[in-house]
Amino acid sequence: MTGGGCRAAPVGMTGGGCRAATVGMTGGGCRAATVGMTPSPPVIPTERSERRNLSRFTGPSGAPAVRRWRERSLHSASLRAAPVGMAGGGWWDAAGPLDNLAGACLESGMTSLEHEKRLHRAVLVDGCRTPFCRSGTALADMSSYDLGRAAVAALLHRSGIDPELVELLVMGTVLADPATSNLGREVVLGSGLPDSCPAYTVTVACVSSLQSALDCVRSIETGAVQVAICAGAETLSDAPIRYRKSVRKRLIASQKARGTGDYLKLLRGLRLKDLAPEPVALAEFSTGEIMGENGERLAKRLGITRRAQDEYALRSHHRAARATEQGLLARQIAPLFVRPRFEPLRADNGVRGDTTLDKLARLRPAFDRRFGTLTAGNSSYLTDGASALLLMSEEAAERHGYRPLAVVKSTAVAALDPLEELLLGPAVTIPKALEAAEIELGDAGVVEIHEAFAAQVLAVLQLLEDPEWARERLGRDEPVGTIDPERLNAWGGSLSVGHPFGATGGRLLIT
Repeated sequence: MTGGGCRAAPVGMTGGGCRAATVGMTGGGCRAATVGMTPSPPVIPTERSERRNLSRFTGPSGAPAVRRWRERSLHSASLRAAPVGMAGGGWWDAAGPLDNLAGACLESGMTSLEHEKRLHRAVLVDGCRTPFCRSGTALADMSSYDLGRAAVAALLHRSGIDPELVELLVMGTVLADPATSNLGREVVLGSGLPDSCPAYTVTVACVSSLQSALDCVRSIETGAVQVAICAGAETLSDAPIRYRKSVRKRLIASQKARGTGDYLKLLRGLRLKDLAPEPVALAEFSTGEIMGENGERLAKRLGITRRAQDEYALRSHHRAARATEQGLLARQIAPLFVRPRFEPLRADNGVRGDTTLDKLARLRPAFDRRFGTLTAGNSSYLTDGASALLLMSEEAAERHGYRPLAVVKSTAVAALDPLEELLLGPAVTIPKALEAAEIELGDAGVVEIHEAFAAQVLAVLQLLEDPEWARERLGRDEPVGTIDPERLNAWGGSLSVGHPFGATGGRLLIT
């Protein structure tokens, strides 16, 4: 995006009227998404493409075998580039015809240039978030609904927008509460927006709130709406926990029971251990691995040491602590008044500005107890929080007297193999976005990459400089380039600030 004269530029944007910026996160193992991106135009499946889509199958033991997805890289038909890595790219200034656009234009009778002229430019007008707090602490009694509506209500208040002007709200979340299955709609009804405002909820793992931004941008560009809110919320303090399947089946069957005898029959064969709840499923369905296990294999494969990871984590915490002390993060945080005392909560509570390398070195490996290098100190922690952003068409912003913080220019999206490339989305989408934007990595003045693990960020940085990766994986003659450490996550990142799954993308965009 092209910024409107502020400090540097939210994720994936060209900020402050001068500096470029890129953002990134690695999504939940299947989809790479660039910050502020827009999905590609519909792709008509062919016989060849259908053969490439391998369905999930069952191995000899009856256990699900790993699904192999071929990489799919999509470029927006309405934006144009975007290095970032939430398994995705970011917003960039760009020019030229768009990938996958020719067919759509031919069908509509328009040229690519005519199609581009018909698109409206989307701009970021304002954004905010709640404090991000470690799960089980200050926000433990707040649901995703509570957090989401608080963020949206704060956005309405600080932006001064007339709620009647908002034509769409898209909410991202990952561990949805069955009581609020369409969280976005419930947030509309509870935050002061008009009942007539349509809303829906998306879930794309850690990319969820980037996907919500993407959907809003697409709607604005096509002229479907003029003003939209993209948001995200997550609580890990009160994640949905289920009974085991043997109990669930009996509970459903009990609705047809007609007497004591029927109830007793249902209890037959039920063991005491069946009553234990199932843990929250954080593993990838296709591989059976949790992200930390995948991160361990990635660190070993690329030779990323424990010390390098701890040093990166230390830098993240120290930068976040400094940004907090200087009031930089306070600009994006909307205070919450939390029960029972309703005292204002104004800051993130997971930042450890006093941590040291020695303290980090004493932590035990979290995923591979014997030989692992990933610890609680160099991995992101479970977090509660929400974020919300106000997007408009450029014309609407001018009409209503808003000075845009950034103009959405382009995006890139990719889908990767969840077994071998789960955490490497930015290493694929950043070069695609840069190429589409016709700029170099060194042109980026601000780079925001989601810090799921220190090892993941270091792996991405290493591969961007790797000639072999460039040649064999990207089809490039030269490496993508080096990111200046001073420009990367300058205010800290998910390792220090925290990572509410459904809200982190929004934080990246407003940092």
